[in-house]
Formats: sequence, C-alpha cells, structure tokens
Amino acid sequence: MGGITLRHILVVCTGNICRSPAAAGLLAAQLEGNVASAGIHALSGHRADARAMRLAERRGVSLYGHQARQLTRQMCRHSDLILAMERGHIGYIANMAPEALGKTLLLGHWLDSPEIADPWQESDARFEQIFSHIERAVGRWVSVLNASYQHQGQR
Repeated sequence: MGGITLRHILVVCTGNICRSPAAAGLLAAQLEGNVASAGIHALSGHRADARAMRLAERRGVSLYGHQARQLTRQMCRHSDLILAMERGHIGYIANMAPEALGKTLLLGHWLDSPEIADPWQESDARFEQIFSHIERAVGRWVSVLNASYQHQGQR
C-alpha cells in the first residue's frame, strides 16, 4: 500500500446484513477515514441480522441503524480499497466495474483461509466462528494499514 492514502474503504458481501456491515463497523472503529459496506445482492433497506448486531455489539460496534444497500459501480469508483468476503464477490465487482479490480482484495487476504463464509441461516456456533474469522481479518488489515500510515508519517 506504499504511498497510497486510503480515505474510502468499502466492504462487500452478498446481502449486506451480516458480514460486510460487521467488518465495516470493526474497521471504522479502528481506522481513520470513511468505511462503508454494500452487497452484491443486497437486501436493500433491511436492517443488519439480529445475530450480527449482537455479535458486533459484543465487540464494541453498533449495527443499529444499518440499512443494507446494493453495490454500485459508483461506490466502486469512489472507494480507495474494496474488501470482499469471497472470490465470487471479486468476480462480480470485476464484471460491474473492471476499473476497480486493482483495488479489490479479500478481507481475509492476510489469513491462511482468505475467504469468509456466509453465516446467514447458519447455527449460532457457526455464526460466532465466522465472526471470529472476520475479527481476525479486520485485525490484520488494521495492522497493515496502520503500519503503512506510520511508514508514510501520517500517524
């Protein structure tokens, strides 16, 4: 990321009610700049999943007030970094906004298991497991981005 200032980070998942709002909230709590979320097949206007809200709240992040929104080409163009949950999401973004492909990576990019499964309609235990995966992925991104900012002398 050397030399790049990331002011707008967009986190993408499928429905924008579980993974991406939680990851965006966790990132926003730890980074400066604007962090938003959207879904490739968003349940537009829906609140965050109740379990996602509960698990995010345990991690100090409120998802109350979140409303799912559909990913648009404009959102992709406006973002400095796009973090997707699955490779399929990156393919969707590449088809919709090919110019955004170079700034699109997996949220789990720095982990041994880079794709983050969809917890929707999964058991509570699986939901918690996936949220822990999201939390680890966010922690790695925060470390990398903060190191980059420090290297640039911005923090």
